[in-house]
Amino acid sequence: MRRNPGTDLNTDSFADIRINTPAVERRAATIPARRSLKKDHQAAWLLNAIRCIDLTTLAGDDTEARVARLCAKARQPVDPELLEALGVTGLTTGAVCVYPTMVAAAKRALGNSGIPVASVATGFPAGLMPLDLRLAEIRYAVDQGADEIDIVITRAHVLQADWTALYDEMRAMREACGTSRMKAILATGDLKSLENVAKASHVAMQAGSDWIKTSTGKEGVNATLPVSLIMCRAIRDYRDQTGHIVGFKPAGGLRTAKDALNWQILMREELGRDWLSPDLFRIGASSLLGDIERQISHHVTGRYASAHRQAIA
Repeated sequence: MRRNPGTDLNTDSFADIRINTPAVERRAATIPARRSLKKDHQAAWLLNAIRCIDLTTLAGDDTEARVARLCAKARQPVDPELLEALGVTGLTTGAVCVYPTMVAAAKRALGNSGIPVASVATGFPAGLMPLDLRLAEIRYAVDQGADEIDIVITRAHVLQADWTALYDEMRAMREACGTSRMKAILATGDLKSLENVAKASHVAMQAGSDWIKTSTGKEGVNATLPVSLIMCRAIRDYRDQTGHIVGFKPAGGLRTAKDALNWQILMREELGRDWLSPDLFRIGASSLLGDIERQISHHVTGRYASAHRQAIA
């Protein structure tokens, strides 16, 4: 995936954004009913969802041993016997996401697997630290070997419509990331309106974000289909205006195989097939993989696997 170089801030492109919230909610409500995915087709979509998962541990009691177990699961996310029955080889998750202090441990555990290591940074999840310290945290994570950086924004900039301050902050973060790719977490549950979500999405992309991401997973409301629809359409508009392609990451609240299907349907219908690959679509999840594996087990064997066989950490 080529890094989004960003553009100069252009508020003219979104100054007149108006969102018809009831219409957005009606459209989002149709997504679960748009496709009936059964049997082999459903299994194929679920396997693709695994390829797009950022397998995540962001707990205060994380240890190197826990991260190593997570990385082992990322390398072998589904029972090999199930994959053999489906004729699938080489399946891994899209990335492993950890705190900066766990990046080196994750890199060691993943070895030459080719699975990227993502690190949250910038005072995750609140982002309420001086900018120089947030930039230092990015640089630390990059120095530790992080391939991707999930940054958080200053929500106050959005709530006060100070788009220049938001842009300048994110450009500094983009520069600190260097060659590592940047995911901009908008914490949409804190932004109060879909108009704010749309405008923040445009600023993040203009500042050079490689993905825009819904949530930290720590807000009261995390990823929802209406918010995701707005962000996907912002990505489409930005592509049409600039030619630059940006990825999307829903995070927080996606727990079931049905969720994985719904968000992939959204990607397919709003952005196209290219956004069904881990280069452009990631799911931030720690518990989703277990339910997907249960559904795949049921598809192959006719029964659900026991929970202990799917435990990560």
